[in-house]
This record gives sequence, structure tokens and C-alpha cells, in this order.
Amino acid sequence: MTKKVPGNEMLGLSPRSKEILERLKKLYPSLIDLSLGRLEALLEKLGRPQEKLPPVFHVAGTNGKGSTCAFLRALGEAAGLKAHILTSPHLIHVNERFRVAGELVDNQRLEEALAEIEVKNAGAPITVFEVLTAVAFLLFSRSNADFAVIEVGLGGRFDATNLVKPAVTLITPVSFDHQNFLGEDLASIAGEKAGIIKQGIPVYTARQKPEAYNVIQAEAKAHQAPLFTFGKEFLALPAQDSQRWIFKDEAGEVSLPLPSLVGAHQIENAVLAVAAFKAVFPQACPQAFQGIAQAKWPARLQRLSGKLTDLLPQKWELWLDGAHNPHGAKFLGKMFEKWKKESPSQKIYVILGLKEGKKASEILAPLSSFVEKILLVSEPNQYLAQPVSAMQAELSNQMGALYREKVGEVSSVRSALQVFAQQVEAGVPAKIVICGSLYLAGEVLRQDDFKMI
Repeated sequence: MTKKVPGNEMLGLSPRSKEILERLKKLYPSLIDLSLGRLEALLEKLGRPQEKLPPVFHVAGTNGKGSTCAFLRALGEAAGLKAHILTSPHLIHVNERFRVAGELVDNQRLEEALAEIEVKNAGAPITVFEVLTAVAFLLFSRSNADFAVIEVGLGGRFDATNLVKPAVTLITPVSFDHQNFLGEDLASIAGEKAGIIKQGIPVYTARQKPEAYNVIQAEAKAHQAPLFTFGKEFLALPAQDSQRWIFKDEAGEVSLPLPSLVGAHQIENAVLAVAAFKAVFPQACPQAFQGIAQAKWPARLQRLSGKLTDLLPQKWELWLDGAHNPHGAKFLGKMFEKWKKESPSQKIYVILGLKEGKKASEILAPLSSFVEKILLVSEPNQYLAQPVSAMQAELSNQMGALYREKVGEVSSVRSALQVFAQQVEAGVPAKIVICGSLYLAGEVLRQDDFKMI
């Protein structure tokens, strides 16, 4: 049975904001209900703030949405532009979802926006995500910025963010996730993601599997939306300098710095962001391109350096990654392979905690051949944490002997770190990677005393 942990949407709120959100939550207690009607009605009462935004980059997809948003923000800031940013979920505090002209919203402004929305909503049914989306539109409409980056929450077609009219839409790699809401096959999932495509508005898509790409292509054609595809209209090429790479499109080639975010897949996220940014702000390039090396996005192959690392031996590294579906785990596995090639003697250990409903075997399959030991946790304060017993049962059925050999369990991340630390061998370096859930990642960052800026 899942532990009862206070709703993630309440983290970091002021007492009054919590009270307001609790009252609003009771109006429509369903956690997720993909629909646009309720929010449309609320936004009408608020004066249609979604129509008063600067040029919008609307970003959908399964993996890489947050990283692509981070690159878009960094590109703009490197060129001296200010951006409104809406992302989800948050990791430590609700405020992280909202950057107003580049700055995290403070509690007072958030509280004022929630209070206004509660009054205007007048008791009508509304979900928490719809409320938070309305907060973003309201805050953004009342502050000056040069552009806005709006990340889709779930799917796209009926996501609350899909009431904006973007300057461009971006679709990051589509893969399997949230099948209970989006459909059981890749084409159905891609259809929901492609639902953000608007009449005549350019679409930039990452590399996609054929069954996903065909759907995106058909949706773009139906809306007479110009389609720009990774590997066709724009692409990434290796450079002679190992610290750089080449962006290529119809305008030519540009040498760019390596992304600040770790992992080879981040170049594909960066190239998608660069292609879309160039279309909206050609005059801001090439100054903007330096932002690729300055982007920040926590819990994406992030090396930790706070309180939790005090539990580890010297020369050991602690890493955090939000990989929570097969596609994300695949890229994490590629990083493990790279680490092993660079230092064959080093040990890699994994701490895995999942959101309920996820399958541990799908995350561990690309990782297990590179790791010494895997410890399962159901972190006491993690929102929607899957019980270890459920992970154990699923792994026992799916992974057999490999499961029994490598997988154990402990009560918490801290306990797992202490167990691994006892296995230290003199002079042998090691990496510990915590993964499986963004909710777990948020709890780990709190324990590590990470400061979001």
C-alpha cells in the first residue's frame, strides 16, 4: 500500500497559499483529467491572459522536454533576453514552475495570483494543474519579457497549456509513458503530443521513431504547419575540436560549445532548441549560442555535492537522474557504458525508487549489465512512492536470476548510501546513481540541501 505523503503541489507554499490550493483542490479532486473546458472558462473570467504573452515556445514530448526548455531559456539569456518559463513537475518548491522574466516567482506574488484565481473561479470545478497553469498565464501577462517557454504537462492535445497560441511548437522524442492517459501504442501517444500543432505555426521535431514521426507529419500537414525535422532540415555534426559540435541547417554550419548538461543525448535536445530559437530570434544569434554551455536543469545527470556526499568515501561520486521510463533509462545506460569504457575498474551502484505504476524492470534492463549492485527504496517522504514490495514482485517475474544476484532493498536513500559506503575498496573509484522518479529526485535534492536559483 502506498504511503500517504502530502501532495507534491503543496511543497514550499506559504500557509495562505496552501489553504487556497486545498480549497480549490476539493472542487475537483481528480489528480489528472485531460480537458480544456474548465480552464477556458476560468481564463475567460481572468481576461484571457494567455492571449497577452510574448512569443511562445510550446514544448511537448516524452523525454527531453525540460532540458530543451532549459536550453531555450539559456539561449535567450545569453543574448540578453528575458524569458517567462513554465515547467512541471517541480522538484523542491512549487515556485520552481514559474520564472517571471527570468526570476523564480516569490511567495507573495504566487499567493496573490492564487487568491485572485480562487475569487474569479467562484467555486467552479477545476484541477490543481489547471489552477497552476492559470497562475502562470496570469503572472506572465502582467510582466514584460521577450519570450515565453511553456512546457506541456501531460500529452498535449488536452493539456491545460494547449490554450496558448505559440510562435513555434517543439516536440521532443516521443516514447512510452502515461499509457493509461495517452494510449497503449506509440502512434496514439504521438497523436496526443502532436495535438499542440496549430494552424500555420512552424513545428520543430526531434528524432522520432517512424510510427511517431508519421503521425506528427500528418498532423502538421493537416494544419498547414511547416515541419522542420532533426536529421533533415537541421542536424548536429561532430567537430574537429572535441569540446565543440556543429549545428547545420539550410543557412549553413555553426560551431557551438558542448552542452552544459551531461550526456550525449543533450546535444539532440540542444540542436532542437537552437533550430527553434533561430527561427524566432535570428537577430539574437550568434551571441545566443553561448547559452548552450550555460544551461542548468537539476536532476538530469546531475552530480551532487551537498550533505549526502558526506556519507561517501573519498573519490566516490554521487549522481542524480530523473530517468523514469524506458527511453530515459536507455540514455542513462549509454552514460554507464561510457563511464565503464573510460574507467573499467570503477564501480557503479544504483539506488532506484519509483512512482507508483512504473515498472522497475523497464528502468533496470538497460542499466543492470554495468552495475555492481542495485538497492530499491521507497523513500519515506517521496510523493506517490511505489512500495518496495511491488518493485520486488515485478522484478522477480521479469528479471529472474539477474534480479536475485544484484538487487536488494533498504529503507531509504540515506541507508542505501551507507550500505554502499561499507563496500569501499582502497583506491577504487565508484559512482552511485539515484534514479527512477522526479518525485524521488526532489526529495534527494532537499536532503542534499540543494538551492534552486
